[in-house]
Formats: sequence, structure tokens, C-alpha cells
Amino acid sequence: MTALSQGNPRILAAIRQEDQRAEWIASLLQAAVLALLSLLYFVAPKAEMSQWRFEPVPLLLAAYWPVVLLRLWLSARGRMGPWLSAAAIVGDMLALAGLIFSFHLQYGQPAPFSLKAPTFAYFFIFIAVRTLRFDWRYVAFAGLVAAAFWGLLLAYALAQPDTRLTHSFVDYIFGMPVLLGAEIDKIISLLAVAAILAAAVARSRRLLERATRDAIAQHDLARFFPGDVTEHILASDKPLAPGDAAVREASVLSLDLRGFTGYTASHTPRQVMALLGDFQQRMVAVIFAHGGTVDKFLGDGILAHFGAARPDPAHAAQCLRAAVSCGAAAQAWAQERVAAGRSPLHIGAGCASGEVLFGVVGDARRLELTVIGDAVNLSAKLEKHSKTTPSPLVATAALWKRAQQQGYDA
Repeated sequence: MTALSQGNPRILAAIRQEDQRAEWIASLLQAAVLALLSLLYFVAPKAEMSQWRFEPVPLLLAAYWPVVLLRLWLSARGRMGPWLSAAAIVGDMLALAGLIFSFHLQYGQPAPFSLKAPTFAYFFIFIAVRTLRFDWRYVAFAGLVAAAFWGLLLAYALAQPDTRLTHSFVDYIFGMPVLLGAEIDKIISLLAVAAILAAAVARSRRLLERATRDAIAQHDLARFFPGDVTEHILASDKPLAPGDAAVREASVLSLDLRGFTGYTASHTPRQVMALLGDFQQRMVAVIFAHGGTVDKFLGDGILAHFGAARPDPAHAAQCLRAAVSCGAAAQAWAQERVAAGRSPLHIGAGCASGEVLFGVVGDARRLELTVIGDAVNLSAKLEKHSKTTPSPLVATAALWKRAQQQGYDA
């Protein structure tokens, strides 16, 4: 685990899901390798074997199939935890070592015969399969286990009384003597490959964590901006900096929750925050549904704009539709509260349109995308003015006229 993921359960949960999928793929590959070994054994022409009445190789292959199928079942259900995954590694290497060990028995040859089996290369396959998990420890463990089992096979061969050592590579290739250096090279190669792959997996893990963090950030960013605005921010060819701005024709909506001050005086902080969350959730859904962007939450108020974050030829009509829909949502909310025996709460809204600056303010450490202009100030003033008018929604005549020109029909 790296510093990026420590203490961040969302990153860990996302990587854990990827690891579970990787374990399923690893299980499929394990089954494919076993199927290939079985096919090669039963299809390939048989060499001359010993006079034994049974063949250990097919028995070993048949015995390992239930283990493979069990692992497939467990991994498909996400039940391959760390200990089971480690046990699966030992099981893979044990089965392969047992298969290689059985060769000298099946073909009636001295113990060093097994050390010459080309099946040795499958150790590298089993090590490589562990790279599918984003955890270098499994790769390193697989390399250590593979090296240990090959060391045991070598020790067994050396312990036999008829085993001879040689310093001749030719004798080693064409006969049964053991060239100790060559066998140690195999162990070193297993460990070296595992170390290289483990380092690559560790680096991939860091890249995955950064990518996961960015994906989570993108998801969170999308909660504040429409999807295409988020993509625009992420696809920017240069970092956003204070002062970056664009002049846009846009409309601005200011919302305020009426009676909130009195509510806070008679309710607990938890109840107050729950009420705010309920209000914001309802209003933001309406704003997004009409293509708006939430600029900021101002305590019990919301500032939103239309046509600033992205040009919109119908920004005034969309702003007015959103304001009316927010009023309808607030009315339905008030009725729900009354039906539940609670006091109703209402909203006020102000709408204005005009030329605004949409850009970045703040410093390099803390940036904010916002709108600046007369329309912003005017919408806030109209929202306050709505407290004295029969209608909770007040809009400028210019916005009303523009909204009608853009297809708004009251």
C-alpha cells in the first residue's frame, strides 16, 4: 500500500474491485494452463515409459482439476482473500513441481531426469499470472515459492546415490549428470524475473492509484458541473490559473431558503444540516436537469448560472424554467413536510441575465471557477426583493423578454 491509498477507503475499495476481477482472470488462466498441460500430455505421442502399472502424470493432472475449479468458483464470488490467494500460489507451484518430479518415475529414469524437463518454463507463467493483481507481494511470493520448489527438486536429485555432478556443459546436456551452476542459474532466473515483475507491478500500482484518484475526483467534479464542463476542465491543455476567464452571455439564478434562521434556532445542528442537505439535493437536481451549473452554496442559498460554463443560446429560457421548476419542487417539499407534521419551508428566487465573466479566481493552492458581473449582483438583489413581492420568483424584464425569444412559454 502506498501513501496515495493510505487512509482513502474509496481508492482502496476501487482497487480491491480491480483485484477481485484480476483474481478471476488469474483463475481462468490457471485453468487454461492446466488444460494445455492435460491436452499436451494426452494428445502428444508418448515416449517409452517405465514398466510401472500406473502413470503418475495423468493422476496428478486429474487430482489438480478440482482445486482449479474450486478456485474459479471462489474468485467468481470475490472470496479469494489474501490467505487463499497465497495458498493458491503454493498450490500452483506444488502441483507443477509434483508434475516435474513424477517424470523420472513415469519414464524410469534417474532423479536428475526431472531437472531437464521443459515444463520448468511453466514456473515463469505462474509467476507472470500474479502480475494481474496490483500487489507486488504476490509476485515476489510466487517467485520465492517457485525457487524453493526447484531447490527442493535439486536437493532431491543430489541426495540420490546414483547422481553424479559434472563441470562439463556437454555432459550435462547429453547425459544425466547435474551441472550445479546451471541449476542455480535457474533459481536465480526465477528470483530475478519475479523481482523485475514485482517492481513493475509496484509501479503500476502507483499509477493505478493516481488514475483511480483522478477518476474519483472527476466523479466528484461532475457533481458540481455538467458532464461536458467536467470534460472541458480535465481536457484543458494547460493548468487552470487565476485570471483565466471568458466573457459570456449568461443568466444567473439565486435561490434562498426562507425561514432558515428561525429553523436553526429551534433545531439541533444535525437536524439543520439534514434540512440543508434535503433542500440542496432537491434544488441541484432541478438546476442540472435544465443544463445549469451550481456556482456555489451560500449557507442556505444557491448560486447557479446558465450559459457561462458552456455557451447556451437558450440560457435565459433555461434559467427561467429552472427557477419555476425549483419553485414547484419547493412547493411539493413543503406539502411533504406538512403531511409529516412538520412546518413548511419555502424558497425565494431571483433571475437576471447579461454579460458575465466566467473564470478562475484564487491562488495556485486554492482555485474556484465562478461568475462575476452585474447579472450576478442583480440576481441576488432580486432574490432578496422577492420577500416583499407576491411571487417568490422575481426576474428582470430583459431576462423575461430574452427567455420568450428563446422559446420560453409561460
